[in-house]
Amino acid sequence: MSLRVEQTLGLAQLQDHGRFGVRHLGVTQGGALDWISAGLANHLLGNSADCPVLEIPLGGLTLRCEQDTTLALTGADLQARLDDQPLAPWCSFAVKAGQRLVFNTPLYGVRAYLAAPDGFRAPQVLGSCATVVRDRLGGLQGNGAALQTGDQLDAAARRPKPVSLPEQLRPDLRRPAQLELVPGAQIARFSGVSLFQAFNQVWRVDARADRMGVRLQGPVLHYQGEALVSEGIALGAIQVPPDGQPIILLNDRQTIGGYPRLGALSPVAVARLAQCGVGEPVRLRISSHSQARERYLHWLELIDGRNDHYPPVHRG
Repeated sequence: MSLRVEQTLGLAQLQDHGRFGVRHLGVTQGGALDWISAGLANHLLGNSADCPVLEIPLGGLTLRCEQDTTLALTGADLQARLDDQPLAPWCSFAVKAGQRLVFNTPLYGVRAYLAAPDGFRAPQVLGSCATVVRDRLGGLQGNGAALQTGDQLDAAARRPKPVSLPEQLRPDLRRPAQLELVPGAQIARFSGVSLFQAFNQVWRVDARADRMGVRLQGPVLHYQGEALVSEGIALGAIQVPPDGQPIILLNDRQTIGGYPRLGALSPVAVARLAQCGVGEPVRLRISSHSQARERYLHWLELIDGRNDHYPPVHRG
């Protein structure tokens, strides 16, 4: 099976679960920002959850199918069309050689995920094919480049039977984002007014948002503690720099940081934030470790197919 890139904005990238055990080398994690949608795309084809998928931000991508196969599409609704026929996300679908798959401006969400049988083929670099442009690692050629016009994406030849994800099992990307946060050790060093505002006012996604982090616009938060020494930074960490506007760190974040932190988003909240566009409102709400873990395990069970209400998927 193969797909040819006919047009791209230069934003679509190959991603998998990311790199682990290499942060001591200064290498970031990478990986699919909305790991839930990426995992569900793989599940719809009977793939393992970490098979390489195509992360498509904001549309502007045209692919030509060069062989008959089955693909799966999840995440944002990018008004995808297969030979001018609308194609809704959260399903797998058959394609024939010569057909064109086009992704346009998002209707909701910002990142769609396209999976192929057994994942798109790409070289492993430090245990992953995740594209990290800044580090020049991963991707189709292993050099960190996003997809370019003329690139060819290859995958296995099998053709699983198309299935759809039941409505009740799809992440709801239309509702305003409520991002659960597990408090960190420095949260008590913010002023009382700042903590009230952090969790009782609406934040908006700033234009300065990418795969490294998302800045929020809203009330100015005041840190009252001592200056900090740089230390390792977790996925979803919410740093507050001197201007008082939080920065939520994502998969391509730096490995260390010295700004005070409110805490860190849960893994499920990180996936939801990855689907928020510029100017979109979000709210922060406190969660315990156990609550965040429970919701994380719930989605892992869905992705792994360990749920009685899940559609059966047969490897073709």
